[in-house]
Amino acid sequence: MMKAERIQVTAAVIAEGGRVLLAQRSAGDPLEGKWEFPGGKIEEGESPEECLKRELKEELGIGTRIGKFIASCRWDYPHISIELLAYEAEILSGSPAPLDHSACAWVNTEELAAWELAPADVPIAEKVRLLFS
Repeated sequence: MMKAERIQVTAAVIAEGGRVLLAQRSAGDPLEGKWEFPGGKIEEGESPEECLKRELKEELGIGTRIGKFIASCRWDYPHISIELLAYEAEILSGSPAPLDHSACAWVNTEELAAWELAPADVPIAEKVRLLFS
């Protein structure tokens, strides 16, 4: 069986005071219960930055400014192959609420490795720990 083409997915690294925002995948999701940097699938004709702004508004109810590119990771899950593109993001309006996730949490960057992250988010978390600790 051939794998589907790899899709591009964005992830926001929202860092404040030595902590970063994580979101937990909802029940019924193939990655149910795993934590991730919030973001989502890039739609046709959309830049990664535009995607992140849209996804963060839809999933967390926040207005954001997207900053510099941090890192990427390619990962093959049983259900999908992705290239995860992580960018710095800053909250301009609203307070993060789990509109599309089961929970949100502010996590100390030094403690990221202790969280049950989605596999594609693990290398991003390591880079984040080095950059923001």
